[in-house]
This record gives sequence, C-alpha cells and structure tokens, in this order.
Amino acid sequence: MAYVNFSEAAPAGPAAGATRSQQGLFSPLEWLVIGLARKDRPSSLVEPGRLTRAMRSLFGLGAVSRLADERLERLRRFAVLAWQPNATLPRDEVRGFLKEFSRAQYDALIAITRQSNPRRSAA
Repeated sequence: MAYVNFSEAAPAGPAAGATRSQQGLFSPLEWLVIGLARKDRPSSLVEPGRLTRAMRSLFGLGAVSRLADERLERLRRFAVLAWQPNATLPRDEVRGFLKEFSRAQYDALIAITRQSNPRRSAA
C-alpha cells in the first residue's frame, strides 16, 4: 500500500496566485485537491482499458486512483484540465463542474490557472 504525505504533496493553503477574495471560495480540502491536480496528467482522467490494466499489473504499476468523494473527483478532473497549458475545457466538464460548484468558483479557478499558464486559452 502506498503512502502519500499530503502535507508535502501540495500547499496547505490556497493555490499560488489566489487573491484574498478567491481564498474563501473553496474549502481547505478543495484547495488541496486543486493543488494536487496541478501535478496530474490528463491521462489520469481516462478509464484504462483491459490491456492497460493487465500491463500495469504485469509490470507492478499501480492503478490511477480516483477520489472517493464524487464532488472532489469532479473538482480534480476539472482542475487537471484547467491546469493544462493551451487547453480548451470541454463543455461537458464545464457543465458538470457548474452542477456542483458556483460560477464564482469557476471564475476563480480559471483565473488562478491563467496566472500560472498565461498562454492558456479561455473556455
């Protein structure tokens, strides 16, 4: 079983570049998920096929974990996509995110990722 030291994995507070008004939009746990998503690759969002699962098992590579809480998993998925440079966010992901989170949270997350990735295109 793997151990992840969450205190070292991502900043405990708001993501770098978050303004004081943006800080209250997400809970500390949600900020942690956003910080961790910055290091995830878009491939972590795809369900592996049968062959991929077999190869991971054969070579001892662990399965990509999803968050148990669906709301946090939706935040992680959206944040992974938002952190990617030059990424256009799929409409399905935006709609899904806005079902669980407010427009102000959406705007804050987009603003934070743009500050880190100035070449990122808007949704």
